[in-house]
Amino acid sequence: MGLLDAHLVPAVDGVAYGLLLFVVASGLSLAFGTAGVLNLSHGMLYAVGAYTGAELSDGTWGGLLLGLAAGTTAACLVGAGLSAASFPLARRGHLSQALLTFGLALIGGDLLIQFFGADDLPVRVPAAMDTSVSLLGHRYPAYRLCFIVMAVLLASFGTWVLVRTRVGAAVRAAADDPQMLAATGYSPRTVHLGVLAAAGALAGAAGVLGAPIIGPGPGTAETVLMLSLVVVVLGGLRSLWATFFAAIGVGEVQTLGVSVAPGLAPYLLFAAMAAVLVLRSRFAEPATGHGTDGPVPDPLGRLVGRVGARLRRVIRSARPTAGSASPPRRGRLPSGAAWRRAAPLLVLCAALVALPGLLDAYTISLAGSALALGLLAVSVTVLTGYAGLPTLGQTAPFAVGAYTTANLAAAGWTVGPVQILLSALAASVFSAVTGPAVIRARGTTVLMITLAVGELTSAAVNQLKSVTGGADGLVGFPATQALWGGEDLFEESELYTYALVLAAVAVAATLLVLRSPAGKLLTGARVAEARMRASGHPVWRYLLVAYIGAGALAGVGGSVMVTVQQYLSPADVGFEIAAFALLAAVIGGTTSVVGALFGAGLIVATRDWVAGAWPGHGPLLLGVLFVAAVYLLPRGLAGLRGTPGEQEGATSSPGPRDEPPAVSAPSSAPAPSPVGKAGP
Repeated sequence: MGLLDAHLVPAVDGVAYGLLLFVVASGLSLAFGTAGVLNLSHGMLYAVGAYTGAELSDGTWGGLLLGLAAGTTAACLVGAGLSAASFPLARRGHLSQALLTFGLALIGGDLLIQFFGADDLPVRVPAAMDTSVSLLGHRYPAYRLCFIVMAVLLASFGTWVLVRTRVGAAVRAAADDPQMLAATGYSPRTVHLGVLAAAGALAGAAGVLGAPIIGPGPGTAETVLMLSLVVVVLGGLRSLWATFFAAIGVGEVQTLGVSVAPGLAPYLLFAAMAAVLVLRSRFAEPATGHGTDGPVPDPLGRLVGRVGARLRRVIRSARPTAGSASPPRRGRLPSGAAWRRAAPLLVLCAALVALPGLLDAYTISLAGSALALGLLAVSVTVLTGYAGLPTLGQTAPFAVGAYTTANLAAAGWTVGPVQILLSALAASVFSAVTGPAVIRARGTTVLMITLAVGELTSAAVNQLKSVTGGADGLVGFPATQALWGGEDLFEESELYTYALVLAAVAVAATLLVLRSPAGKLLTGARVAEARMRASGHPVWRYLLVAYIGAGALAGVGGSVMVTVQQYLSPADVGFEIAAFALLAAVIGGTTSVVGALFGAGLIVATRDWVAGAWPGHGPLLLGVLFVAAVYLLPRGLAGLRGTPGEQEGATSSPGPRDEPPAVSAPSSAPAPSPVGKAGP
């Protein structure tokens, strides 16, 4: 009985917390399940309501009602604006939507801080609720009990509208059969607008009412977004009841779990999220994953014949045959097309070599950081563009490599090549362990699994203080030596040269592999997985090798970052860096290695150099960069040069693997999963 009493208050807190997450996650589920928008700015919608409600709260009932009306309306309008921004991207898949909404979240977060300040805002509630009541012998805040009632009423009203009204029927029809809905006179664009506006209103109302629980502050949006994603993944999009119980479970882990098992609580949520996604992907139909919208209907004989013809074309494109019209000759200069393909790489190399003589020390150090981020972006390019596995979790092997180098240096292992090799080895081992959970998934599910892997790694970084330094990070370890017995690298130009040499070797090795027959097979696995498997190719083995290789490359990038900046903090390996790496790959073109380096340089220049002229507005500038890249560079910088097939040996642009089928309605009736059978 004593144990029950000790955990009663956290358990009730978990119910209130879970109901708050249910209301917020219902809006995210509605946007994803019906409008097909993977909205990474949903936490910002909650923050809009929370900030507005806190600003208008004055401790009276009138202030609470005014804040509720204003916060809900403001978030509703932002949701409507999000609909206008995302509707043109409806045919470009969830990757573009994720980058767009993340950019809008950065912009919105910066504007909220500029308007309301960078400190957490106090929230005043009516005096009648600003007290405590007796709950089975314990004192408990009255507002939280009232919030439980208000959240139940709000969720019940939303469920009734969705299930019992004509508006709700139109919303469900928009997910089940949008063509039939359009034939009945409803505009899909109007439904899209209404759904995202309603999702924003739900998030805004939850922000106003939940501000005393998850208060308005600089980290509110990201916290709410991550928890909402976990709820949606665990509950799925098929049943509001499943979402409800998932939200209550998450709320209990966040409150009761912290008091019962504080050491495990940081891992439980994202571990459960990854486990659910992996199990769902195991039961998915593998034939629909890469490059096809459904199972291949051809008979086996014709299928094998087509596979043989395709593979012969792949081999011919990778290595000319004796009967080629223009066989290679010894001493022959490359053709004009080859020079055009190599020109960006040559220009980039010349510019990078010349930088130390042109820039000041601070800018040179930024260039070294850009090279480290560029290697991370190249690893994302390998997975997203070539293997067809869009990832938000490459900061995990990046962190493994970074912390390996930092700890090696602290232990006296300061020789650069040794640090690089051991960091790459540690990152590749990490990728080999996590790879089987990723390579069987497809589309948005890959994004969510890799996100979970990245967040679990971030939790470990904060928990393993003896290895990582926790939230304080690591600093003060010895400098790196370029060679055995050489001098320590202290000057910015020396550190930059070291980073440049390592980046050049790593990028050259990556290009050689991607342009080899092995790279052609990897691209073929993305374009026509079912046919490759039908011809006996171990596609999953190809993907696992690519995943491990990309992890090793990310580990090298992490090692370079530590060497260049001589300190390491959790922010250097967090979710934001993962989004930056993915953006760099998209800016360059998802099959362009050189383009990824350009993209990384542009991001670092915007974040650390351009933002220096406008202090405090770095997130705003980065958000604008996200939005501009999505709209203006649909195929990246490399796409401006010609077809995707001309980009560093790529045989095609990213296929349907990056663009999963339309998502389903979050209603109580059974409906398809958001990304086919492998969706969250």
